[in-house]
Amino acid sequence: MAVAETTQRESRVKKTLLNARVNLIFYFLTLCLSFFSRKIFLDCLGADFVGLTGTLQNLLGFLNLAELGIGSAIGYVLYKPLFDRDQTKINEIISVMGYLYRWIGLIILGSGIILSCFLPLIFPDRDTGFHLPLIYFAYYAFLGSSLIGYFINYRQNLLGADQRNYVVTAYFQTMNIVKTIIQMALAYYTGNFYLWVAIEFAFGIIYSFILNWKINQTYPWLKTEISQGKALFKKYPEVIKYTKQLFVHKISSFVQFQTTPFLIYAFVNLQIVAFYGNYTLIVDKFSGLFSNVISSTGASVGNLIAEGNTKKAIYVFWELFSIQIFITAFCAFELFLLINPFITLWLGADYMLPTATILLILTRYFIMSSRTTVDQFIYGYGLFYDTWAPIAESAIFLSGAICAGYFFGLNGVLFGGILSLMVIVWGWKPIFLYAKGFKTTIVTYWLNLLKYYIVTAAGMVLTYMLLGKALYIDPSKNVLNWCVYGLVSSFCFIAIYGSLLYIFIPGARRLASRMIHKNRV
Repeated sequence: MAVAETTQRESRVKKTLLNARVNLIFYFLTLCLSFFSRKIFLDCLGADFVGLTGTLQNLLGFLNLAELGIGSAIGYVLYKPLFDRDQTKINEIISVMGYLYRWIGLIILGSGIILSCFLPLIFPDRDTGFHLPLIYFAYYAFLGSSLIGYFINYRQNLLGADQRNYVVTAYFQTMNIVKTIIQMALAYYTGNFYLWVAIEFAFGIIYSFILNWKINQTYPWLKTEISQGKALFKKYPEVIKYTKQLFVHKISSFVQFQTTPFLIYAFVNLQIVAFYGNYTLIVDKFSGLFSNVISSTGASVGNLIAEGNTKKAIYVFWELFSIQIFITAFCAFELFLLINPFITLWLGADYMLPTATILLILTRYFIMSSRTTVDQFIYGYGLFYDTWAPIAESAIFLSGAICAGYFFGLNGVLFGGILSLMVIVWGWKPIFLYAKGFKTTIVTYWLNLLKYYIVTAAGMVLTYMLLGKALYIDPSKNVLNWCVYGLVSSFCFIAIYGSLLYIFIPGARRLASRMIHKNRV
């Protein structure tokens, strides 16, 4: 038994490292390609078309709420049979997923057709500059690509539950790279909108065939019977329990991130949607490299909580929070210094947004990223039943974004997101974790958090002042200046902020000691 558990643990570590390597390789490949391709698309197809496609995809994102969190719920249910290698049970659960996803796909298809009737009102010719045939063609191509996941690709959830995300990543990203290269060539040589959209849809179909071939190769014993899904559904009531809770939690992120581009379009225009997309692309890509470091600790948190040692869990919580706040502050500070010079060098000064807007974007990013440690422990304790919280978060966001967006445009929409995150993410979630997970007073959390933020602000201010006095380089002049400025500012911030954390924050000192001596959690 002990040997089997050790083998299983080693297998998990091996899969985790493989997932990390594959993600890292494709991260850098797609990072380079995404900036280059966006430049081509903006130059050859125009900012309005890029804004249109982004808005359509976000609009269709609302329909994916029908997924209800079933994929995440199935992941919970699959874990034990995968551990036990119970192939019969796995086949039954995937059959249930196929049955549920088929109904979801039909609901999305019907809702999508109804929504398409309102496209002339949402995208009038006089505002967008595009004729309705192109808008409908793009809309149904994106809708068709989305439906493939529900009718055909639903079995890929098994790969995720089995820690084989590297398979999905490798095939999906490879197809995505090839697709993007072809779209770039077509945009450059033809500038044809219809061909660009057609390639988007065609590669969704090609990816589906390749992925399912790989799934059959990996799990030759996997035989799903969707027709039996309805009968088997009653055998797994826990799917409904988790689905109900996780669905509500999905609402807030869907509402906030899917509606933001649409609200920007409603209060400003498609061009600003594209400009905003440029900045979010940079923020997401830059922070994505570091977020993998934190997300990889999720399984360790779950195992730690299973020990039942609350005092140890709280210690580790603050150690993980130390590295999370360090990475988040580093990304936010460097982005503030370098993002506008990068936009100037990449696309031109005409694509820049005002400093106030950048501060709002980075504030929103900072709050979202600094929540990761709290969310991991909430997830580890299985605390999903505060279903009122995401509803309140969505309501605060929509009311704040609409009211402020009406008067202040893009900045107002971003303020609505920040307001909702401050109330729920900064306010409620830590209280919920400490009360129901750690079962201790929240006062220590607020005191520690205040200390972290004071040190963070001091680190940013000191580094900014030092750079202003000692570094006379214009990072927007050329690529070499930008790289030198980025390296020097990064080194200064890491040295100053890291030292402050080590001196004033006990959790940071414990983390440093653990990393130096390679102590286990």
